[in-house]
Amino acid sequence: MRVFLAEVIGWLQFVYQTICLALGQIWANKMRSFLTMLGIIIGVGSVTAVIAALSGLRAKILTQVQTLGTNTIFIWPNRPTTGPKANASWWDIRFKPEDFDDLLTYCPSVLRFGRTSGLGRFTISYRDKSVERVEVSGTEPAVHQIQHRTVSLGRLISEMDEFQARQVCLIDPTLRDKLLLDKECIGQTILIGYHPFVIIGLLEPRPRSIFSGGESENLEVFIPFRTSFRINRDPWIMAIAESRSPQQNEEAVAELRCFFRRTRRVGPGEPDTFNVQSLENELRTFDKIALVVTAVAGGIVGVSLLVGGVGIMNIMLVSVSERTREIGLRKAVGARRVAILAQFLIEALVLCLLGGLLGVGLGQLLTWGIANIPKAELDMAYIPWQAIALAFLFSGAVGIFFGMFPAIKAARLDPIEALRHE
Repeated sequence: MRVFLAEVIGWLQFVYQTICLALGQIWANKMRSFLTMLGIIIGVGSVTAVIAALSGLRAKILTQVQTLGTNTIFIWPNRPTTGPKANASWWDIRFKPEDFDDLLTYCPSVLRFGRTSGLGRFTISYRDKSVERVEVSGTEPAVHQIQHRTVSLGRLISEMDEFQARQVCLIDPTLRDKLLLDKECIGQTILIGYHPFVIIGLLEPRPRSIFSGGESENLEVFIPFRTSFRINRDPWIMAIAESRSPQQNEEAVAELRCFFRRTRRVGPGEPDTFNVQSLENELRTFDKIALVVTAVAGGIVGVSLLVGGVGIMNIMLVSVSERTREIGLRKAVGARRVAILAQFLIEALVLCLLGGLLGVGLGQLLTWGIANIPKAELDMAYIPWQAIALAFLFSGAVGIFFGMFPAIKAARLDPIEALRHE
């Protein structure tokens, strides 16, 4: 046991001395060492920055998905690219209000749903003030419940507003300020086009979202769904649904597809004339895209690491040539081949790991720059610890692979010839 411990301690001392010697060699040839590590630094820095950007974007999407609800499902009409409806007009493809009749009866995994109608952009007026091109939508009460929208003043659209098709509306604070309405604007009347509507609620501002394009100013007006048919008899209808739990998302999506294929009379084998998409599926799609982007970035980085590895091999061969007499002297006093091989291999490994460390530092610097790009939605960019671990793993692998040949060459030098070397 003592012999074994002594052997282990001896090797640890040897490794420590070799690392110190390698660092001394790097410091003595700073510019040469830096240029040698440059390929590894750029490769590791770029790939960690790409991973940081994707990780930050995923974190941003996940935060917004959780805000909206992971069991939220969007439904909208869509013209297929193939089949008998490929050339159908949008008039034939659009949803009709009756398409949603008995939906909850045939879709038990759906907790609730609400329809919205896109009416287009209108001029909103109050007295002598007006704001042009404001998006006006009709909405059922369930929509704002599913989206967790709240009001800072007044109330949301109620079932009675919907049933009686009242001319009431919800507006956002930005529109209120632009129209110079009172701070307590509930009960005041505005004109949507030429139609008077009474304000019943002031919506909380919608948070910036990558799903909405990250617009800094969202001017919103919502009226009851049934009331919207007084302004436009044939609005563009979409819907939002909520499954009973995130675990039932797939069942809810499947039930909704079957329901709409039946109500819209889509024949067997024909493509859907609508889209049913859950936020969870969107997240999965993003993960697939991120995987492809990471793989492409990894391939590009592989070239950088290859160039860096060739540089490491070249500098280690130069080092062997410069220290031939030292190698001969060490062999003459009893150093074994394995000790010489380990010495040069550890030096190559230290050089690569140092390059990896500087590359991670460069990646962190790039990540900080990415996170501060305005309106890029990458403020949550960060380098995950797995990426740092992989950076050092690949750097170490490059050091071992490309440092092996110079190390073997040094270990095989004849001590007599090495001592004669000028």
